Amino acid sequence: MRIEPNSVPFTLLLGLMASLPTLGADMILPSLSATGADLGATSAEVGLIMSVYLVSLGAAPLAYGPISDRFGRKCIVVFGCVLVVIASIGCAFSVSLRQLLFFRVLQGAGASATAVAAVAIVRDIFDGAAAAAKISNVILAIYLVPMFAPTVGAALLAFSSWRAIHLFPIVGALVLLAAMCGFTESARIDPKARLSPAAILWNYVRLSRHPICLGNILCNAAAAGAVFAYVTGSSLLLITGLGFHPHQYGLIFGASALSVIAGTRVNIILGGLELAPTKVVALGLILSTMLAACLLVMALAGGQSGAVVIFVMIGVAFSFGLMSPCLINEALAPLPDIMGSINAARTFVQMMSAALSSAVVAGLFDGHSAFSMAVVMLAFCLLADATYIWIVLSAKNL
Repeated sequence: MRIEPNSVPFTLLLGLMASLPTLGADMILPSLSATGADLGATSAEVGLIMSVYLVSLGAAPLAYGPISDRFGRKCIVVFGCVLVVIASIGCAFSVSLRQLLFFRVLQGAGASATAVAAVAIVRDIFDGAAAAAKISNVILAIYLVPMFAPTVGAALLAFSSWRAIHLFPIVGALVLLAAMCGFTESARIDPKARLSPAAILWNYVRLSRHPICLGNILCNAAAAGAVFAYVTGSSLLLITGLGFHPHQYGLIFGASALSVIAGTRVNIILGGLELAPTKVVALGLILSTMLAACLLVMALAGGQSGAVVIFVMIGVAFSFGLMSPCLINEALAPLPDIMGSINAARTFVQMMSAALSSAVVAGLFDGHSAFSMAVVMLAFCLLADATYIWIVLSAKNL
């Protein structure tokens, strides 16, 4: 049975595609200690279970993008889901950390295929405000799952073991495989297009030379870097520096995830009111920059207000949800024949920005203040401002 693009099942399908990677990331958080104890791994070694997954999640799309442009979105979804099933079984039955890390790489590579396809499918079918609204739903799914995934993981750990958690993504992968039976290929495939290393490289050169594509990709990545600065910094400050209980922090983190969702909802409302994407993005950039600046002022003054930190977290998360759908939609629009490659590049750059931001915040953390989080957050906000003004708006005004 064909799944209609304007139907609720189609929206749910896109949401599941986008959120499959988070099932392999957030659900295992409560089980890391148990995994290390069972496999005889140290805390540092257990951290690699997340790191290798995120690296493959960010790098694999660079290959999936061009492949999906040449052969379609459906084929990479099917391949990715099959790989998730195989890798998840491998993770669950691993008897050493080395085996687990190997299958985690495969699991991340498989899950990234569905995330790449979700955004590309939206732009294949929809344009303008309709596309931005659908992308908002995709972002909603990405941030909705982390609100519940750790709780589900903890429940599985209580009734079974850490191995059961690694089997859970199989459920999502099998649902997607079944849904593909009713999915009509959305990509406009050119049978004459070549898929050689030179052709793939040229696609990435093309998008890097297009200021609208490049500027929106860089702005979105910088905005994500600001978000991950608070993700890492707030955990360190609130739990380590201010003595919050991990359960309390979980509730606070859930509130920030809700604020991203609220931002995506407001984005849809503003799109319905026909407010220009540039104005929506400008609102988000101004809000996040002002909040980061306020946090830095507090840190320089020696303040340690948990309420201020939480307020800034929620505000920056809201601004990201507000502007990211516009940035993604605008990045994909100019070169419709290589939207898979553009979305792959966006995913890769965003993941690298997030990784850099988190590493710098953790490296500069002094153990008691919000200084490192505020500095890095403001730096990434200013970088987002600069790329949007000097690259995107300059190109639009030519």
